[in-house]
Amino acid sequence: MHKSALRQSILAVASLICLSSLQLADCGAQQVLIDTGHTTENPGAIGAAGHREFDLNRQLAVALSKALKAQGLDVVDVAAQGSPASLQARTEASGSAALFVSIHHDSMQQAWLDAGRSREFSGYAIFVSASKPQYARSLECAKSISRKLLSMGEHPSLYHATPIAGENRPLLDRSLGIHRFDDLVVLKTAESPALLIEIGVLANPDQEARLASPRFAGLAANAIAGGIRQCLPVAP
Repeated sequence: MHKSALRQSILAVASLICLSSLQLADCGAQQVLIDTGHTTENPGAIGAAGHREFDLNRQLAVALSKALKAQGLDVVDVAAQGSPASLQARTEASGSAALFVSIHHDSMQQAWLDAGRSREFSGYAIFVSASKPQYARSLECAKSISRKLLSMGEHPSLYHATPIAGENRPLLDRSLGIHRFDDLVVLKTAESPALLIEIGVLANPDQEARLASPRFAGLAANAIAGGIRQCLPVAP
């Protein structure tokens, strides 16, 4: 048999084995689902200057989509128009994806805001579910992304680990700001490896203008995309 024909036959057999095993992430699938957190009707956190979380989530999601495509990855944009899709509906297509990423900007406990503590909290947080079979890959990608964010000068927020109602999310890696959150719906229902990123604390008035800037969105998107590319298996 000619070498090129033999190679094609081997690849064809490998593809059949890959599809039959349903282990798409391990077979070089390079599709990333990007979820723009919240909706236009329920936009999430509102900054002191009036910036809406959904709008900043969308800005970052668009920049991240562009950065991932530049890395040669296939991107599916979830809830792109801010429609009121259920959280479960956002993860419906995740079974064939290499990674599901939900983009958010953080608020904080109302009691802290009322106490005038809004300037105490800044930085990013990443959440994964340890109850899912894909936990190891989810955690690997979370670590990879966090290292890239640290390299661009960002820092983890850590306050979600505070042992009070509404927080108390165990830290899986303190230095990288990675938390366990098993009951978070988009993580719990995703069939692929999945993570949620709070890229910054929008409720902090000292951070709001920076988080809202297209320049920051571009830098953060490139860092996140670099981390994702690094943690995914190399396509054959």
